[in-house]
Amino acid sequence: MTDKTTATTPGNWLYQAIDRIEADYQRSADTHLIPLPLPVFSGHGIDLYLKDESTHPSGSLKHRLARSLFLYALCNGWISEGSTVVEASSGSTAVSEAYFARLLGLPFVAVMPRSTSAEKIALIEFYGGRCHFVDKAGEVYDAAREVARQTGGHYMDQFTYAERATDWRGNNNIAESMFTQMQRERHAIPAWIVVGAGTGGTSATIGRYVRFQRHATRLCVADPAGSVFARYHRTGDASLTAPGSRIEGIGRPRVEPSFIRTLVDRMEEVADAESIAAMRALSDMLGRRVGPSTGTNFVAMLRLACEMRAAGTSGSILSLLCDSGERYLPTYFNDQWVADCMGECGPASASIRALTA
Repeated sequence: MTDKTTATTPGNWLYQAIDRIEADYQRSADTHLIPLPLPVFSGHGIDLYLKDESTHPSGSLKHRLARSLFLYALCNGWISEGSTVVEASSGSTAVSEAYFARLLGLPFVAVMPRSTSAEKIALIEFYGGRCHFVDKAGEVYDAAREVARQTGGHYMDQFTYAERATDWRGNNNIAESMFTQMQRERHAIPAWIVVGAGTGGTSATIGRYVRFQRHATRLCVADPAGSVFARYHRTGDASLTAPGSRIEGIGRPRVEPSFIRTLVDRMEEVADAESIAAMRALSDMLGRRVGPSTGTNFVAMLRLACEMRAAGTSGSILSLLCDSGERYLPTYFNDQWVADCMGECGPASASIRALTA
């Protein structure tokens, strides 16, 4: 019997590439589920949890997305040996895709605004990626297509394919992992799952899985100021635009194809000051820094918990710790940068700490 990894067939490189990604997955344990014991809620039968996605090899929730996008592109025949992989991303998706491109020995180009932080650029380059800069965030899409055309490569296009690259019925997607880890908790089926949306891929996977499994769980998307998703969810108008989010990794200035509004039960709009205050309060609770999008998620979790407490209902609320705050030391954890770019956070901080003390 001929082993598929050594067979001299036209698909030899393809099979080896898939094997490398699957082997990388097998070397990785599942991410931890962290309980957040908050006395103001736990005494009322309300439990909060975070699934810690910062422990993936490339450091964020986007590791799952990048793995799915690579497998999707490989199995569709869009990537072959020597292909240049191109992505429009200035954040964690580019870092994670650079990781998988290096794993497969493929060139990788991240198309991003010139304003991208030096820390993210350094991480992409650490994994062997190259950064291509544009002047404005809205220019990344066309620029990525052009780079792919010039190199004869493949534009990964996370904003289109994120919602379809993951098998939401099972296959250890993030939703299945969440529900498996919750099985022995006192409220095993969450009342709410809270996520942010950049592409919309995570909310689509979780929303579809919840329906497929016939769970009573509802899905809430926490949307930062400046993002278009909350207005789109209310109106259904896909032509809407917005200034764009200042919370890195979530929110978008345009409606992305992967954001499926009909899967989302509720949107929570979160001001920048609230996201920063919640990020810092949660970092103090955990004894380690978390990123700003996790702060946005935490604000929505606290709002839902307050509503449940007021209504006298019990249950669990589950969200994601998206990435480590170490990537944001010069920005969101820098008081002067926050004052200059985000404004006054004092009142928001006082409100959040009253719930987390």
